[in-house]
Amino acid sequence: MTNVIELEQLSVTFGKRPILKSLSGALNGRAIGLLGPNGAGKTSLIHTLLGFHPPTAGTARIFGQDITTDAKSVRATVGYMPERDSFIAKMSCVHFVRLMAELSGIPAKHALERAHEALFFVGLGEARYRPVDSYSLGMKQLAKLAQAIVHGPKLIILDEPTNGLDPPTRSRMISLIRQIRDGGRARILLSSHLLRDVEECCDEILVLKDGRIAANCNLEEERKANRKFIELETRSGNRAAFVEAINRLGCEYALSGERRIKLIMNETVEIGDLYRLALEHAVQIRRLNFKRDSLEDIFLKAMENGDAGEGAVASASNGNANLIENGNAKANESANGRTNDGGL
Repeated sequence: MTNVIELEQLSVTFGKRPILKSLSGALNGRAIGLLGPNGAGKTSLIHTLLGFHPPTAGTARIFGQDITTDAKSVRATVGYMPERDSFIAKMSCVHFVRLMAELSGIPAKHALERAHEALFFVGLGEARYRPVDSYSLGMKQLAKLAQAIVHGPKLIILDEPTNGLDPPTRSRMISLIRQIRDGGRARILLSSHLLRDVEECCDEILVLKDGRIAANCNLEEERKANRKFIELETRSGNRAAFVEAINRLGCEYALSGERRIKLIMNETVEIGDLYRLALEHAVQIRRLNFKRDSLEDIFLKAMENGDAGEGAVASASNGNANLIENGNAKANESANGRTNDGGL
């Protein structure tokens, strides 16, 4: 299968200042989240993929097409929603979107029809003849999305699509992005400072820091990780004997306060085993939560590890395990009766 985006030692330098530094990797998600702090190189990467900045070294490919040698084909394949407004003054929205369709290679006789379809899709059908200057911020964002999808691209690049939107309009934008993703006709590259937006829409992330790849992670695989991290809240019973029995099952654990237990389930252990042990030791399980590394966990680990590359992803995936390991000695002491946790 052809990669959606393939980076091959891609480097970009402005003057003597390196902006992107030997980026390498393959991205294949239905929706790819591009994350990083300000100045990390996100916009520079997008502009390089679009051909605005020529690579200083290396190259990149979009659906197998080289961004340098196949630049014209790449631009016809890609739809771009910029962060900043780029409308033409006094022009109605439908005529603006039609113009963008023509510039993307759609014949003039079909461009107007496609513009109407795109504007109805994003919810601007009733306002399509109004000048874009008269639009609210939310409507302008929707108009930018319409011009990005009007020519039926295979890859849609969205740069801060929810920036400045009120909650209802943001919800509408996220819903549209997910509809495009689930429709299967186009892949999405979503650049955003809002981790919540990326987590709701994307199944793969690329994190940049100082012009390098800090993490490249498939979120779906993270969510389906084999290691089961569980948080229990218990009441009454013999807690020390309960956690000692959990330990004998091969589960790593740590005690958190007087009532909470954090543990990593052994692959052979089921939730029913925990309830069986609780019954044997007269322990009440009042609450049981499954926990996975959130996108915030992965992002923060990537920032901590800097240029660790794939190691940053591994570190993020093992974040919960490290937490258990750090608390394990104290937990074992409590389970063996060498400390007094105050009882339950």
